[in-house]
Amino acid sequence: MNMHERYIQRCLEIAKNGLGTTRPNPMVGSVIVHKNLIIGEGFTSAYGGNHAEVNAINSVKDKEILKQATIYVTLEPCSHYGKTPPCSDLIIKHKIPEVVIGCLDDNILVAGKGIEKLRSAGCHVTVGVLENECKAHHKRFFTFHNKKRPYIVLKWAETTDGFIAPETRTEKKPVWITNKYSRQLVHKWRTEEQAILVGTNTVLQDNPSLTSRDWTGHNPIRVVIDREEKLPKTFSVFNHEAQTLTLTKNIIDFTKPLAQQVSDVLHNHNINSVIIEGGTKTLQSFIDENLWDEARIFTGTTTFGSGCKSPKLTGRLISKEHIINDTLKIYLND
Repeated sequence: MNMHERYIQRCLEIAKNGLGTTRPNPMVGSVIVHKNLIIGEGFTSAYGGNHAEVNAINSVKDKEILKQATIYVTLEPCSHYGKTPPCSDLIIKHKIPEVVIGCLDDNILVAGKGIEKLRSAGCHVTVGVLENECKAHHKRFFTFHNKKRPYIVLKWAETTDGFIAPETRTEKKPVWITNKYSRQLVHKWRTEEQAILVGTNTVLQDNPSLTSRDWTGHNPIRVVIDREEKLPKTFSVFNHEAQTLTLTKNIIDFTKPLAQQVSDVLHNHNINSVIIEGGTKTLQSFIDENLWDEARIFTGTTTFGSGCKSPKLTGRLISKEHIINDTLKIYLND
């Protein structure tokens, strides 16, 4: 790993501190280097706050040093006014001579304009350092802007004999397949994504709250498919712990493929990522329409013998790990 890659790698590390809070802005990381020493760092503040470059520059006590420094950033600095002024203008103002960028921002509001502005002001700009890693890091942002839909994560837990729910149950609460550590990890994931979606049957059978109560962070927006508006408002998904968006037959045409319509509705609500935690019918609809980016599948040690079979998908396995006695496999839809 060369010098530029090492510092962009550090940008990626600190950028993750903004996970779940910066949306709809990307979670950018920035590092400022002078004579091979990091003199400033910053990541994107919660939405409406400073961008990464601003926080990095503000962290440098002696601003005169910036005139001999290099600023590293995971994503092209913005060149337009939004909630905050353009970051490219601030870099130019402080006369930072060298800018190293992980990947271009192909958002039409930026799309090379930040780099053009920097170069016109005399900055030496290097683009494409750890580009693939930076694009992967900004996957939610790029999916939302380029594919006009949220980044879609499928998640389910299945028994060793391939079921996600038993044939019958005696009460309206989840039948746990995984251990408490796997369940806590799921709550962590919920803080990282903007929304969580389930179908009608999941609400009727499990009465879930769909919050991140076992992890510190934001609760996702709850999206519930309720075709006939038959779910009583006494169910936990309608409590005041989080916002709930209900998709009824007035919003969705249930005679047509479901997943694309749901994706369109979420995009229209500026939701840039969603975890699908529904039953097999809901999950399989996204698989069949090829509208998914990542699948996170737990396998517990339980067996049901009969019940609701787990969804079927094909994807590229990128990781497999054990969480005590559970197995977690993560797939990408390339």
